[in-house]
Amino acid sequence: MPSGRRLDLLDPTPFDWDDGDLALGLARTYRWGGHSAWPLPLSVAQHSLTVMHVRAAACEAMGLELSPISALRELLHDAEEGLLGFDCVSPLKPFMGDAFKTLTVKLEAAVFLRYALPRWTAKEHAAHKLADRLAAASEAVHVAGWSAQEVQQTLKITVPPLSDDPLHAIYGGTPWEPWPPALAAERFLAELERLKRLST
Repeated sequence: MPSGRRLDLLDPTPFDWDDGDLALGLARTYRWGGHSAWPLPLSVAQHSLTVMHVRAAACEAMGLELSPISALRELLHDAEEGLLGFDCVSPLKPFMGDAFKTLTVKLEAAVFLRYALPRWTAKEHAAHKLADRLAAASEAVHVAGWSAQEVQQTLKITVPPLSDDPLHAIYGGTPWEPWPPALAAERFLAELERLKRLST
């Protein structure tokens, strides 16, 4: 790891990385197989921020507030991909086998333990998956270049994509444009540190 720590992917512990390692790993791990209609691909770090803000907006629409620890769990929902350096595209996952699934489960467990994240309840996980699918549908259209019809028919994502980028109002820039890895890592790390402070 950039910090000098060493991660055993086959036997991970919560002490094998620091927050900067994770932020950089997620910023250098790409969604959509690295394909993009933009000059840069979309990082899992930027996706994670999108999902967190989509989930927070859904709570706000119901007159609720997403707690800091729940927001932290949303932010870290794909953290194991940053440790692994690989975001497996959905059509490939069934072919990866049980050993790969076991590996990702171990990494996820180490993440949950390190950041003291509560396990998902069925209701919470369903709400998370809706936010994740909404982010995916939006990314497919605005980043990867799919049509809304293709998202429904080929990707089987039935929720309509967002037109407005949830991150644009916060960070500015061009809506839906993938960030450079250094910027994605910086923004992810700042949010991770903020939510850690609020969750303790």
